[in-house]
Amino acid sequence: MVIRTCKQMVSFRGVVAFLFVLILGAGCATPVRQAYKVDESLPIGNIQGDYFLGERFRFKVRIPTGWQGATRYPEFLVEQGYGLEGLKATPFFLFNPVTQSSLQVDFSPAGTTARFDQGIIEALTKMAGGSLMSDLEEEYGKNFPVELSKVTPMQLKGVPYAARMSALYTVKEQQWERGWIYAFAEPYQIFIFYHITGGSRGADREAIEQALSSFEYLGIH
Repeated sequence: MVIRTCKQMVSFRGVVAFLFVLILGAGCATPVRQAYKVDESLPIGNIQGDYFLGERFRFKVRIPTGWQGATRYPEFLVEQGYGLEGLKATPFFLFNPVTQSSLQVDFSPAGTTARFDQGIIEALTKMAGGSLMSDLEEEYGKNFPVELSKVTPMQLKGVPYAARMSALYTVKEQQWERGWIYAFAEPYQIFIFYHITGGSRGADREAIEQALSSFEYLGIH
């Protein structure tokens, strides 16, 4: 049985980019960094032991026991309602092939005039939660019960600014959890989005927390 989380799964990256332009685009005309271009000729990365080591985007993350790491999206994410275009653009996925819980990691170079601090990161993370609420209400109706967490600072190795939020809701007697993390480490905006399905939720949540605690941004080449 396929349970879709919303009719049109809007990418977290896209939502944050839109909000960033909306809030800050008009007031920050002075460049603060040179334009950075990702070297698309580099391989995305490879698995070494129980770690994935990124090469195009230099980061590492531990693959939890029973999970898999891949640079191509698992097909079940399409069935869960994620947009194909966004999945193709995402460089790395962690997933449990049995329960279909997953975590996605994405990077995007920041604009030359974009300025970041912890307050900005937390504000945009919170606003992205409002976008998810709108999507769920469109799919399941007004006043659909969703438990949104507070936005909180997030500690990621090698990352100066990061924040996270999550949403809990029940569909067809299954409790789902979606979480999103927005971060910045020069010169990248970092997007991490995770989804915990109803099956083995406690174990999958623990696995995702282990992966997040192992995540480390290693800088640019």
